[in-house]
Amino acid sequence: MRGINKTFPGVKALTSVDFEISKGEVVALIGENGAGKSTLMNAMVGSKVSIVTPKVQTTRSRVRGIAMKGQAQIIFIDTPGIFSPKRRLDRAMVQAAWKGAEDGDVVLLMHDCARREIDADTHSIVSQLAEIGRKASLVLNKIDLATPERLLARTQELSQLLEFEKVFMISAETGNGIDDLRSWLAAQMPVSPFLFDPDDLSDMPLRLLAAEIMREKLFLNLHQELPYQLTVETEKWEEQEDGSAAVHLSIYVAREGHRGIILGKQGQTIRRIGTAARIELEEALDRRIHLFSHVKVRKNWMDDAARYSVWDLDYDA
Repeated sequence: MRGINKTFPGVKALTSVDFEISKGEVVALIGENGAGKSTLMNAMVGSKVSIVTPKVQTTRSRVRGIAMKGQAQIIFIDTPGIFSPKRRLDRAMVQAAWKGAEDGDVVLLMHDCARREIDADTHSIVSQLAEIGRKASLVLNKIDLATPERLLARTQELSQLLEFEKVFMISAETGNGIDDLRSWLAAQMPVSPFLFDPDDLSDMPLRLLAAEIMREKLFLNLHQELPYQLTVETEKWEEQEDGSAAVHLSIYVAREGHRGIILGKQGQTIRRIGTAARIELEEALDRRIHLFSHVKVRKNWMDDAARYSVWDLDYDA
């Protein structure tokens, strides 16, 4: 809008003022574990802002990614996978996922269509959406791994459970169908000022980013249940005179035996994992990083309320 003039009695408030109103709102990504929510958000943003591993329950808290499409700013909320919780941490993660759905102006229900059938968690999510009257669009992911017959059948099955606003078929991994989804989302965004700087990719603090990258590398390099028994926190971030940063991470585990596994023989395992984390952090920040990792035993860290505040989770969920 250009050339705006505004006068109040005795006061000329605006004279030939120009301003631009852009589009920008929030898109919540929800779905079962392994549906590809983090991969999709990274693809939409055009950079890695949410960690991704083949293991379920990798995402523990809500992560925001910021994408631009023309004059529209699309803010994505990547939520933890929704499943039947058993532990306190599980309950907090599932609650965070539903809170993300509540906060979203647009809700995308993601489903892994490569699975042979609709699992119990997806049935539960769809039922909950119907119960609370929440509108959602369906995103069938991993179409590169499913036959056309399965795609059609899965669409019909899910559409019988809930009336979706729109159905998209994509592969977040290959990028197939991403542009159509992005264009549709941009068109749904209401006119409003940008909530973030157009150059921002995420609102994740650097300390949390460093901890999450390390946790991803631990997930990728450790087997069985051990990754679910640990957490990572940035204890110290020190800016150096040469423009680099010294980052001190604490890896908390519940048992002394777990500490030994992470350290490895003569510290070889933690050095290998730490190197991978440092390289990725340097690439993300485009600066030199000195990464120091400390593995500590804290038996009841899952029951420590302070840990939950770091992840923006509700301890009493």
